[in-house]
Amino acid sequence: MLFSAIILIVILLFSAILHEIAHGFVADRLGDPTARLMGRLSLNPRKHIDPFMSILLPLMLIVSGSPVIFGAAKPVPVDPFNLKEGRKDLALVSISGPLTNVIIAIIGATIVKLILYFSVNPGINPITPFLTSFFYSVVQINLLLAIFNMLPIPPLDGSKVFALLLPEKKANSYLAMGSLGLFVLFFLLIFPIGGFSISDVIFRLLIFSQQLLGL
Repeated sequence: MLFSAIILIVILLFSAILHEIAHGFVADRLGDPTARLMGRLSLNPRKHIDPFMSILLPLMLIVSGSPVIFGAAKPVPVDPFNLKEGRKDLALVSISGPLTNVIIAIIGATIVKLILYFSVNPGINPITPFLTSFFYSVVQINLLLAIFNMLPIPPLDGSKVFALLLPEKKANSYLAMGSLGLFVLFFLLIFPIGGFSISDVIFRLLIFSQQLLGL
């Protein structure tokens, strides 16, 4: 159990780090060098780890047997005033993180299929079940990160994309609800209201996404 929890947290940590690096890289290409100048375009975990979101939260979800396991690295700093096309570029920066997780999930699913294809009898080689389980976890965790972050709830990435559909004034008010939105999000995760559960929605989307990848 402990070994499995460590493996899951390591996968989650580096998936979240690549998610944040993607934000910083795209922001840099669109005119905002903030993340690069602060050294956040690095694979060094020490520059990205948030003690609660990166370790404690996913550990609590694993121990509690939650069907949905997620977490996050420290968000990379992005200054929208440096971006060339304002809200449009901010949406591109935001979607780059979940898109990176989707690409990692696709690669992971491909590796799982290759392992199963070339393993005539997976039981003969003890490393085969471990590798299959490892990359299956890579797929699940990255799909969860992509789905969770694309929810249109500030300050998640999906809110910046959804804001493009709103008039500028309303979009600014909507995005300003970031701290409140995060509180509401965690409240709904812990205390479903009227049968509505964000965890259930995420889990159903996860199953659907895995089916699309043929897993």
